[in-house]
Amino acid sequence: MGVISLSTLDLALAAALVGALALAGWRLSLGIARPLVIAALRTTVQLSLIGLVLTALFARATLPWVLALAIVMVLLAGREVVARQKRRLTGGWSYLLGTTAMFISSFAVSGLALLVLINAEPWYLPQYAIPLLGMLLGNTMNGIALSLERLTDAAYRRRGEIEARLTLGETWSAAIAPMRLESMRAGLIPIINSMAAAGIVSLPGMMTGQILSGTPPMEAVKYQILIMFLIAAGTGFGTMVAVWFGAKRLFDERERLRLDRLKTTN
Repeated sequence: MGVISLSTLDLALAAALVGALALAGWRLSLGIARPLVIAALRTTVQLSLIGLVLTALFARATLPWVLALAIVMVLLAGREVVARQKRRLTGGWSYLLGTTAMFISSFAVSGLALLVLINAEPWYLPQYAIPLLGMLLGNTMNGIALSLERLTDAAYRRRGEIEARLTLGETWSAAIAPMRLESMRAGLIPIINSMAAAGIVSLPGMMTGQILSGTPPMEAVKYQILIMFLIAAGTGFGTMVAVWFGAKRLFDERERLRLDRLKTTN
């Protein structure tokens, strides 16, 4: 069975449900009506635009175009990492660390999957490369943002503990090690929870989409398992890279804690 096409009316009815929720939120003074409507409009515009971009990209599946879109995705994901942090490193370091960590982990894991596991022909076929990278970036972005937020917040709140350990002769790495490990764990919790609940509490999005498009359920399951393992690896390694270099940035060459390298945002 082929894909059942959705009409504009179908989407309008779904949008009406969001509108009803916004109205209910407004009547109850929840403060979610405006953000919900804006988010719905952004979703519609952004997904429509990416649909047009992917349609053109699929028609011209050349490596330079695929790489260009992938780089844009990484750069935008880096911006989201910074936006989600209350205390961020000054001088653009939060953006640099987040973007670099995502580039290293997501591109490496995506490349491995495309070249070794999926064996698409050509290997950069956008039908596989772009959705795979998008899922990896989305989850890696969340993990890195959570871990860096936890790291900078812990360094700020527990600066007395860190400085006391430095006074006792510990290196910067040892002094901030407990906070660094806690931050890494925080970044990995979402993907661990997702894997633990997959198939029992929820049906993951990619698997559901493939089944709706007519893919045999067991084939969709295999792809979903592959994707979740890749996401776990990409998130884990990306989080480790970002946290380690982020922690190092909090100290100067004389191994003194430098909280002036943090900027608090509202």
